[in-house]
Amino acid sequence: MAQFDLTRINCQFLDRHLTFPLLEFLHGKEIYDQKELLEYILETVNKTNMIDYTMDTRKRLGLCQDMPEELVQRKEEVLATLKQLQNEVAPIMKATDILKNGESMKDSKTFVNALQKDYNFKVEHLESAYKLAKYLYECGNYQESTSYLYFCMIVMSPNDKNYLNVLWGKLAAEILTLNWNTALEDLTHLREYIDNANFTTLQALQQRTWLIHWSVLVFFNHPKGRDLIIEMFLYKQLYLNAIQTMCPHIMRYLATAVIINRGRRNALKDLIKVIQQESYTYRDPITEFLECLYVNFDFEGARLKLHECQTVILNDFFIVACLNEFVEDARLMIFETFCRIHQCITISMLADKLNMNPVEAECWIVNLIRNARLNAKIDSKLGHVVMGTQPLSPYQQLVEKIDSLSMRSEHLAGLIERKSKQKNQESVDSWKYYSS
Repeated sequence: MAQFDLTRINCQFLDRHLTFPLLEFLHGKEIYDQKELLEYILETVNKTNMIDYTMDTRKRLGLCQDMPEELVQRKEEVLATLKQLQNEVAPIMKATDILKNGESMKDSKTFVNALQKDYNFKVEHLESAYKLAKYLYECGNYQESTSYLYFCMIVMSPNDKNYLNVLWGKLAAEILTLNWNTALEDLTHLREYIDNANFTTLQALQQRTWLIHWSVLVFFNHPKGRDLIIEMFLYKQLYLNAIQTMCPHIMRYLATAVIINRGRRNALKDLIKVIQQESYTYRDPITEFLECLYVNFDFEGARLKLHECQTVILNDFFIVACLNEFVEDARLMIFETFCRIHQCITISMLADKLNMNPVEAECWIVNLIRNARLNAKIDSKLGHVVMGTQPLSPYQQLVEKIDSLSMRSEHLAGLIERKSKQKNQESVDSWKYYSS
């Protein structure tokens, strides 16, 4: 199923270290030539300071069992540089450990003042801490790197030339150490910085495109991620614009999030609209499944696409953990849509639409009724399911209207802000003309 594999595209927007889990996952799937994939992993890891990983990849390729002289020398150089950087930072890190026990760490300004007053802190120390954090990261020591990056975040001014790099590095390190709660905090911090920074339009678009790809890793591993990905990708206009302009393939992950999130079915209408708008640039079985079901009402097509979706998800690193949940919720969507059209349905027909045998289908429907998710009765003698009426609750109607108004308000606020900036710029330019 290499036809629908997005690894190559996704890796273009990820840090080199974030690509390794994707490439290793792909290696285990045997979609591509294993030797070529390992050679690419080796080429990529050679650009880092991860000597042990390099050696392990060489062994998997059958190149040699012993470490080549070149790698031995390089490892010695890496360790020497690492020791030198650690010695430069050691005094200030010792002071940090002492200050952690007090109240000063809670406020960055107080913390910096304490360092300057009691420990003779200088700008050179901050530069050394930044270099060490980056070097540790390049060596694959992500856990230790996060400590120094956190120190840099506290001490650095947001106007510092390295501040944005620190935010990106901290997020990457937290993702690679699987600290999803901290990663979500760092993601939110980075998004706020990008949204408020004085970037050009192109720079802001590039930053948001990278953030979108990194955030997918966080959202599908955090308990709150399924709601947050919908809010960010579908209802934050700047990020939706970035997806439509730079990375329409992200629609796969947005569609998956909506399908597996039963509490956000109200987002389906907006999602379908976007999928139809972008169908000329990107299509895959997951987006086509929704089109078949909610645009064309083609239940046979939806059934076939659901089968393809399972293969796509099974080979996608970002969403492979959602496979069983996706199949269950997609079947429920087919069932609910089918039941809105027909009041009395044979179980054998439903089984066919859901890719299940009649016995499985009947048990599945019984469980739906038992769990109060379906207003229906089963006639076992005739093998029929008789549907009851399912009016939309006033609460649900209110939620849908609020979501729609929120999106329109945000879009309108963005438009007013852009117009205001443009007007102010024109005013400044006109004064420049008169002053010259």
